[in-house]
Amino acid sequence: MCDTLCGPGAGGMVFAKNSDRPVGEVQLAVPFGRRPTAGCTLRTQYLSIGDTGAHAALLSCPTWLWGAEHGVNEFGVAIGNERVNTVHQAALARPALIGMDMVRLALERARSAEEGLAVLIDLLTTYGQGGIADAVHNEAYDSSFLIADARDAFVLDTSGTNYAAAPFPRGTAISNRLGVGSGWTQASPDLDAGDDFDRFRDPGAPTASADARLGASRSFLDTQRTARTGLTAAATAAHLRDHGNGPWGAPGSRGPVQPPPTGHHADLSAAADADPDPATAGHPATATDPATATDTASKASVCMHVPQRSVTAASLIAVLPPDLAAGAPLRAYVALGSPCVSIYVPAFVRTLAGSLFVPFELSSEVMWRAADALRERVDADPESIESIREVLGPVEEELWGEADDVVEHPDRWNEVGRSWGSRALGALQSCHP
Repeated sequence: MCDTLCGPGAGGMVFAKNSDRPVGEVQLAVPFGRRPTAGCTLRTQYLSIGDTGAHAALLSCPTWLWGAEHGVNEFGVAIGNERVNTVHQAALARPALIGMDMVRLALERARSAEEGLAVLIDLLTTYGQGGIADAVHNEAYDSSFLIADARDAFVLDTSGTNYAAAPFPRGTAISNRLGVGSGWTQASPDLDAGDDFDRFRDPGAPTASADARLGASRSFLDTQRTARTGLTAAATAAHLRDHGNGPWGAPGSRGPVQPPPTGHHADLSAAADADPDPATAGHPATATDPATATDTASKASVCMHVPQRSVTAASLIAVLPPDLAAGAPLRAYVALGSPCVSIYVPAFVRTLAGSLFVPFELSSEVMWRAADALRERVDADPESIESIREVLGPVEEELWGEADDVVEHPDRWNEVGRSWGSRALGALQSCHP
């Protein structure tokens, strides 16, 4: 379970993802430097492959995996993947690459979204997909991907080594279902023009929950496209906190707080698929009947809370500037744990001069566990989220304001930002009973 989206804004393309993982699985944000090891052998989760070296990147990694759920590299390329259920029996496939391997490898090798798409297709067709990607439930699965830079975005759907890809320069959203449909512009050789890639969807796997969350993300993006500034990081943070009733909790806002959802996810996950009725301009298609989508959209929890199964373990927002090559700062905001009870901590991934600032605490298990303890608290007592946000909200607002003040001054990032991680951690810990 995950939700990934991107859309243009005044500062460049905004990319974001909520990474939903098994309950209790730690996921950290780790900055990796360049790796000048081309020609050597590289060990991924299950395979050893040829290394081509690596660009610097900020990666969000479950601690037991080599790969990443999402990330952004020094060239302003951002990628996230989604679990999809397909006719390819990933559980029976020989160990190969998993989706998180491919996210990391593409970010290590690509200088643009188009190049990232090409890298992913090459990895897929060369090595295939296979291997456990969810250790808690011992599950393997295929992935779809959203690849973005300042000017372009692509969706890549996969099933084994089959694939289809389509461009979405105005942005789009993906979730846990195939979505390119027949609108692809490049595909594996066994697809003919006009073929619907949805034929690779596992017909026995329900998509109601994914369709509802995807509908919420698409509605959010459509609303933001009419705004004067386009998509913003603050509006995106509010969407990533959506518990089923719309965006809330934008940094600096004083609006009402949304408690986490209770009780509906099992019903959504078990719901039968409706007949296909693909919709869509500017977005991958969904297979939900419009009436069903209307009925379930209000239950879509982009910020995931499914006890004993899946919760949002990490969240990223990245603003990809079109003038990065001229020295524009590359900004990211990272929330460890569930964003509803966490703080989006600012980070600066790179400028032309090579400056980088990522608070140490974002790669610390201590901060992740502090946020996860609050997630456990609000899952047990949903109304407690109000008092938690009263503490976290002002700190988040302060950090974002300070980041705005120094964004154009890389020489001050460390001076001003060195307390961001510790202040965020202190706020999280102060909310513990």
